[in-house]
Formats: sequence, C-alpha cells, structure tokens
Amino acid sequence: GEQPIFSTRAHVFQIDPNTKKNWVPTSKHAVTVSYFYDSTRNVYRIISLDGSKAIINSTITPNMTFTKTSQKFGQWADSRANTVYGLGFSSEHHLSKFAEKFQEFKEAARLAKEKSQEKMELTSTPSQESAGGDLQSPLTPESINGTDDERTPDVTQNSEPRAEPTQNALPFSHSSAISKHWEAELATLKGNNAKLTAALLESTANVKQWKQQLAAYQEEAERLHKRVTELECVSSQANAVHTHKTELNQTIQELEETLKVK
Repeated sequence: GEQPIFSTRAHVFQIDPNTKKNWVPTSKHAVTVSYFYDSTRNVYRIISLDGSKAIINSTITPNMTFTKTSQKFGQWADSRANTVYGLGFSSEHHLSKFAEKFQEFKEAARLAKEKSQEKMELTSTPSQESAGGDLQSPLTPESINGTDDERTPDVTQNSEPRAEPTQNALPFSHSSAISKHWEAELATLKGNNAKLTAALLESTANVKQWKQQLAAYQEEAERLHKRVTELECVSSQANAVHTHKTELNQTIQELEETLKVK
C-alpha cells in the first residue's frame, strides 16, 4: 500500500491560473506536507490535506525540478495537474530538507521508470505505473502526519512564521523570463543610445556656436588693428603739421623784426 515516508509543515500556494505569475494561497495556515510511496506501483507522490480537502496531490516524475526561489520558499511545476505548487517554510533548514528529499525521490522515480520500461520490453505488457496518480484511498490529516522521525512536530495554527513567495513566480518555462530580461536590456540600450545621440547633437551645436564666436572675435580684432594703423598715420601727420607750424612762426617773427628795423 501507500505509506508516508517523510513529512514536514509548510504554507501551500498554487500559481494563479489566469496570470501564471502571482501566487494564490491554498491553506490559511501551515499544514502537513508528506511524501508518500506506493510500493505496489512503485510511485512517489507529494500529498497535503487542509481538513478533508486535498490541496496537493502531485506524482513525482523524473522531469520535475524543485526550485528554491528564496531562503524559505520553493516551488515545482506539475504538468499533469497543470499548475505550479509553492511551499513556504518556517526556516531555511526545513526548505533544504524538503528539497533533498525531492531530489532523492525524483531519482528513485527515474530508476523505477527505467526498470518498468525494461520489464515492459521483456514481457511486452504495459507498465504498471499509472498516469493518473489519483488517491488510492481516503486520507485523513492523521494518516498524512505519518511516523517518520524526520517529520516536523505539529504546532498550533499560525504559530509558524509564514514564508511569503515572491510577487512573480517562475513560469512553466524559463523562456518567458529570459525574453522579458532581454526586452528590458534592449529598452535600456535604446534609452542609453537616445541619451548619447542627444549629447552628441548638443556638442555639435556648441562647436558650431564656438566657431561663429571665434570668427566674430577675429573680425573685430582685424578691425581694431586697422583702426590703430589709421590712428598712427594721423598721429604722424599731426607731428609734421606741428613742426611746420613752428617753422612758420619763426619765419613770421623774423620778418616782423626786420620790418621794425626798416
């Protein structure tokens, strides 16, 4: 039959079926989450009940991956259930222990699948492994708790700190996240390119303005130089006139004196 082989406690979430990004809590408080092993079918499952309602019923397959998205939160995608499950733990230790068990039972499921395929090839009969993964018998919270020594002791409701998931969950495929990342990178590059182009245009305009100012200064300097030359010429002429005037005054005085003598 099917027996619990490891149990712990966690807050259970499922991916929002509409947005495929946000988490929707499926338990109001921390509940027992157990690994079950069906020795008859050689199948491993993760099962959790909230009261009498099964909020997790996930058959572990070799292609599943458990991902730690924070120190106290982890998740895995179940294609059969068409959803992503998320678990929030009270400590990083409980998360690591659950992840170790997930990897261990995933490997066991892979080996069981290989043996089943070999047996099918030898006997030419269908594999005993069922694809449905439904509950074989009604489960109660008491049976979920199990007797494994590694199981976290039960505590009262809301006594465990709740590990909140990140706002955006990992999608079924990383391609969407990668695409968004490159789109953001491209937008950043476009923004930087626009800034550089604007700065280049501004620099070009400043250079043109500086060239115009330089040409104006050179023209003004040439004009002033011509003016100085003109003034120097005028000054030389003034000196010559002054000398000629002095000579004329002396001649007049001499003539006046001669006139007086006569």
